Amino acid sequence: MDFGSFYDFPHLLDRMMGEMAQPYTTGGRQVAFPPLYIGEDDKVLVVRALIPGVGLDDVELTLTDKTLVLKGEIKPVKGKYYRQERPTGPFQRVVRLNVPISGEHVRATMRDGVLEIILPKSATARPQTIHIESR
Repeated sequence: MDFGSFYDFPHLLDRMMGEMAQPYTTGGRQVAFPPLYIGEDDKVLVVRALIPGVGLDDVELTLTDKTLVLKGEIKPVKGKYYRQERPTGPFQRVVRLNVPISGEHVRATMRDGVLEIILPKSATARPQTIHIESR
């Protein structure tokens, strides 16, 4: 009997147990939490974060010249339960901003577990149409 195929079995078992201990992995890569949707048009950048069950007091937003930092905590549910598929504990996401933002006009709203942040682009960052004159 050839036991060569079992030679790597302890290593594979350790790897499998390690991956099972990290429930937020898919396809070998770690999934960031909370999931973000980032979009833009000519006037604004829009960032949406899915954070159901998180109160307004549990979320902090910080805007710098080049980044938007979303920081908070999902408090664990008290009581007895048999399965938990949603992460709990502190989280932080950093969104790099590729255009200047007009910080005084930023708005953030929370509805149905979706945090929406509207980041107006600075007037200098907006595309402008240039009229061509004929001679």
